[in-house]
Amino acid sequence: MSRQLPRGFGWLMATQFLSSLADNALLIVAIAHLHHLGSPLWWAPLLKFAFTLSYVFLAPFIGALADAVCKRSLMAWMNGLKLLGALALLYGVHPMLAFALVGLGASAYAPAKYGLLTESVPPAALVAANGWVESAVVLSVLLGTVLGGLLVAPLWLQSSAAAGAGALWPLSAGASSAALNVSMAIVIVLYALSALCNLRIVPSGASYPVRGRRPAQMLADFRHANALLWRDRSGGLSLTVTTVFWGLGAMLQFAVLLWAVQALGLGLDQAAYLQGVVALGVVGGAVLVASRLRLRHATAVLPLGQFMGAFMVSALFISDWRAAVPVLLAVGALGGMMVVPMNALLQHRGHRLLTAGQSIAVQGFNENLSILVLLGLYAGLIALELPAQHVMALAGLGLILFIGGTLWRRSRRTGLKALSGHLLRRD
Repeated sequence: MSRQLPRGFGWLMATQFLSSLADNALLIVAIAHLHHLGSPLWWAPLLKFAFTLSYVFLAPFIGALADAVCKRSLMAWMNGLKLLGALALLYGVHPMLAFALVGLGASAYAPAKYGLLTESVPPAALVAANGWVESAVVLSVLLGTVLGGLLVAPLWLQSSAAAGAGALWPLSAGASSAALNVSMAIVIVLYALSALCNLRIVPSGASYPVRGRRPAQMLADFRHANALLWRDRSGGLSLTVTTVFWGLGAMLQFAVLLWAVQALGLGLDQAAYLQGVVALGVVGGAVLVASRLRLRHATAVLPLGQFMGAFMVSALFISDWRAAVPVLLAVGALGGMMVVPMNALLQHRGHRLLTAGQSIAVQGFNENLSILVLLGLYAGLIALELPAQHVMALAGLGLILFIGGTLWRRSRRTGLKALSGHLLRRD
């Protein structure tokens, strides 16, 4: 790990990793819970929808909260709120409501985590730091989906170990089976371990002027910050790319699960492993680009988005999981190579223009609004019984067109500037 990275950086990665690991394992367990309850297929993305609502509606306030208090303490409290949401699911609260509570904790956890990163790491090491953090995040997605797959696999649910533990577990009404209760309890242990790692994080010591705390003033400040970041040339470009990327990524998370079941003939547990292949690719792409790319060259990765979209379109022609694995690995790798530099550029510009917490809150608002819109679109398409591979192909085509348009606008702007400079020199 680079010498420029601050003391305690490893513990920041560890607590984030375990908390995100628990989030992703809990999602698979909750989907299995919905299946046991006989819920329709389009309910599954609504779990993520409920999780994401707080990111959007609380964005004007969580940035100010992250700047007003110690970010390490805020991370601890929000991790506790996630744990409370998992306990609510265990006690029989409806999965949508329980996931909304987990999302409430996650929405304030994010600006605290990334704000602490931006405050602690010098700009020269920001791409490398983002590479490490995003690799840890995506590795947690990978292992979380694999763990979730194991926790809902028939081999585990029907095992004597799960049955024995389930018989001793007092909360038999919490899930559709005693074994699923044990699976949820395992996830809760991960949140507890994350809380222990959080104790070793070193606060940055950064402080910011106290802004207005009236809701109307906070909302006005947020609107100003949002407009300021969108108007900035580099900030607006990176914000556009990451917003589209995370919206498509959330859609892809569920589309891969359903595609694996519908077209490849896999069970939910096996589909979760296939979903993890995408995350594995993202880790590889993130590590590769973090070690080779400087912040000033961040926009050079944009053309990779068109290749990523092309691989997503190829889902139309795949009917065997052995052919799906390399395609999904490539999709993940290209995505990782794109999102790490764009994320670092966005954080750098945001920190220059705004405070750390405010910058991350603006980023979270836009990215999660995109997630809500695209998950709602995905749920509607699935409710209309459109095959998952067609949804993936449409998403891939949309990505190709979006990146193509972005590159065309950049080249046109560059050409106009060059022409203007040439005319001025002639005069």
